[in-house]
Order: sequence, then structure tokens, then C-alpha cells
Amino acid sequence: QVQLVESGGGLVQVGGSLRLSCAASGRIFSINSMGWYRQAPGKQRELVAISTRAGSTNYADSVKGRFTISRDNVKNTVYLQMNSLKPEDTAVYVCNAEGIKANPWSNPRDYWGQGTQVTVSS
Repeated sequence: QVQLVESGGGLVQVGGSLRLSCAASGRIFSINSMGWYRQAPGKQRELVAISTRAGSTNYADSVKGRFTISRDNVKNTVYLQMNSLKPEDTAVYVCNAEGIKANPWSNPRDYWGQGTQVTVSS
């Protein structure tokens, strides 16, 4: 079984910064991609940023230039540095790990974290 544990959310003023962390633990041989999604009240979940095992990254247009995703493959941890935060960034941020294999021969599975609240006050 794999668990994703997120940390780093909280309340911050407009223009401030936060750093989210998500650590995957359990029987892990490899992870394909790790990323962050967010869901604001009354809105659909949307991709914020994703980092593949090969090192490529992708961002939502709304966060480009402000957010940076990074990943530690040894620690199976993904980070999201969020700068210049805006009220519209307020949401529950959820970590996703895609394509986790427990061993080289197992089928890949996807996992989600519980989510961490980010609130940006104006």
C-alpha cells in the first residue's frame, strides 16, 4: 500500500509564498509522474503542475512564472513552491502520484493525497 502525505498549506496574504510538500511512502519501486491538482469551492479539480520521472514539467497557464514544481526521486517527494499568490489560488491542493509500481513486474497504480488547504487573503 502507498500513502501520500501532504504538508505546507495554510493562510497567506496576497503576494506571499507557500511551499507544499508531498511524500510518497510504502512499497515503491518507481513512480512515473508526481503532480499537484487543486479544487476551489464550486469548481472542478484542475491540474496545477506535474513533474515526470524524466524531469519534464508542465504547468497550468494561470500559475506559470509564479509556481515551481520540483521532485526528489530518492525521497519520492514532490514540492510546489508558490510565489506571488493571488486570491484565486485559494483551493484545496491535492497531490497525485501516477504510475507507481511496487516492483518491476507489477501493474502501475495511481494514488491521491488527502489534500491541503491553501487560503490567500486580500
